[in-house]
Parts: sequence; structure tokens; C-alpha cells
Amino acid sequence: MKKTTSRAHSNIAFIKYWGKKNEELRLPSNGSISMNLSNLYTTTTIEFDEKLNEDDIVINGNKEKKKIEKVKNHLDRVRNLRDVKAKAKVVSVNNFPTGVGLSSSASGFAALTHAAVNALELPFSEKEMSILARLGSGSACRSIPSGFVEWKEGAVSEESYAESLYPENHWDIVDMVAIISTKEKYIPTTDGQKIAHTSPFFIERLKNINRKIADCKKYIAEKNFSRLGKLAENDALEMHAIMITSEPALLYWLPETIDMMKKVVEWRKDGLEVYFTINTGQNVHLLCREIDMERLVNKVKEVEYVKQTIINKPSKGTYTLTNHLF
Repeated sequence: MKKTTSRAHSNIAFIKYWGKKNEELRLPSNGSISMNLSNLYTTTTIEFDEKLNEDDIVINGNKEKKKIEKVKNHLDRVRNLRDVKAKAKVVSVNNFPTGVGLSSSASGFAALTHAAVNALELPFSEKEMSILARLGSGSACRSIPSGFVEWKEGAVSEESYAESLYPENHWDIVDMVAIISTKEKYIPTTDGQKIAHTSPFFIERLKNINRKIADCKKYIAEKNFSRLGKLAENDALEMHAIMITSEPALLYWLPETIDMMKKVVEWRKDGLEVYFTINTGQNVHLLCREIDMERLVNKVKEVEYVKQTIINKPSKGTYTLTNHLF
């Protein structure tokens, strides 16, 4: 056992998943396609120590009980793989706001999984690492491989994992996060997923999802930005339509979220090719090509309610750092 530090990047899904067919195993109702984000990441240091009486976990400088409990449960999964009893000291830090729909659980559990597996010196393949990360948080499996990633739906746990379609240098797409609010969402994603099936549109979405995944992969392969952007925008609206029509309704958007979506449509009419996509929150991801990034930056600067922007390029997957947090 050794002290290990890992860094994992958040990801943005072009084709999203919403709903699970197995809650315990976090098997998604559908597959998804995503891209890792260069400037949204979690850094986690882990050290297993026989002298500890209980796990000592600090996340973003605090010990919030609900979040710590999820980390402990995941550490138990990893410990059970090697029949290890030692407790662990864990320090984890995000470089971006948490719990606001920017997939902090994806980067968080990917970094935790990678660091824990390496600390216990488990000989895991990338596929095995992705499966294990999925058990902590579904979308975490997508942050393990590099670049442009597909998460396979799978009928059983061993079949549901993410793999890289193309490395991070495949395409010069830019993802700008426009942060409208840093207030944590009122219903966590995990809870929202449980009621996805109550929407009358849930089954209809699943009927078309495999075609959309195939189209998405084709557009990424061909580097067809216009078609990818339209598809990603449509899929985000479709997912939120299911949320809005669930019982109870999930309304993650703020008035500013809607206004930002309208602005994107206006900018596109004016010749700036940009598309929006939104995760389970109020903040908006703006997709453009690198050639249009400066123009988009100037446009967003004029929007008074945008508190912060984070510009991302495609990123590699989870990796080890030599500098520790403790």
C-alpha cells in the first residue's frame, strides 16, 4: 500500500443518459457519448493506514456527512477486492464549483477510484477501472478513458463501461462553461434519475437513442461540427423535457439559463456557430470550434448574469500525479 494522487476531469455528454435500469449497479437505461474537459478536474490523494480507526475524508476542505458516506462506501468496494481492512485518509479538491450540474461526481469518483486502486496496487485494466468508477457514480466511468468517450449501456455490470473513441487531440472543439449560479441544485442527480421513468416521454426517448448514438459517433469521426452541435443541443432539451414532465417535476433551469439558450440561438443567426448543452443543473455549456472561441468569449463577456466562464478543450482521461495533497 502506498500514498497515491490521481487527477480526473469532468466530462460533458453530447448524448446523455437519464435513468437507470439497475440502481445498485448503476446500469444506465441507455448508452452515452461524451468529451472530457481540460479545465474542470478533481485531484485526490489517498493513503491506506493500519493505524487509522476510521476513514478520514476531507472533500473541498470540509467533512459533509452525506458526501463522505458515499466515499466510504466506495472505499469499501475497493477494499473488498483485496480483502484489505485498513482505513484510509482521503483529501479531495475540485478546481470548479460542486453540485451545480458540472459533473463533479464524475471527476470525483473517477479520481477516487484511480487513486484507491493504485494505492492498493490492484492490477486493473482501464476497462476494469471504468466499471468500478461507475459503481460510485455512473458518469465517472466516462472520465477514466481519454478524449471522446462512449459509455456502453450493457446488460450486466461487466458489459457497462466506457472506452475512448478518439484521443483528446482528435478535434479542436471548445466547451465554454457559463456559470450562472453556484448554488447547489435542490435535487441531486442520483435522486432525479430514480423518477425518470415517470415521464410519459421516457420510453419514446429510448426508442431513438441508439440511432442518435450512432449519428453522434459518425459526426465525431467526420468532424462535422454543425451536425454534432445540433444533435447535442436537441439531446439536452430532450433530457430536460423528461425531467420537467417527471413526477415530481424537476426544474433545474433558472430564468437566466433560458435566456442564455435564447442568446445562443441569436448568436448563431448572426453567424457565430455555437451550440448549447446543459447537464442536470442551471449552468450552460457552450460548444464552438477553436477558430470561433475569441468571438464567443467577447459575446459572453457582455452577458451581465454570467459570474464566471471556464474554457475547456478535450482532455485526457484519469492519471497519476507525483505531488500529493497531504
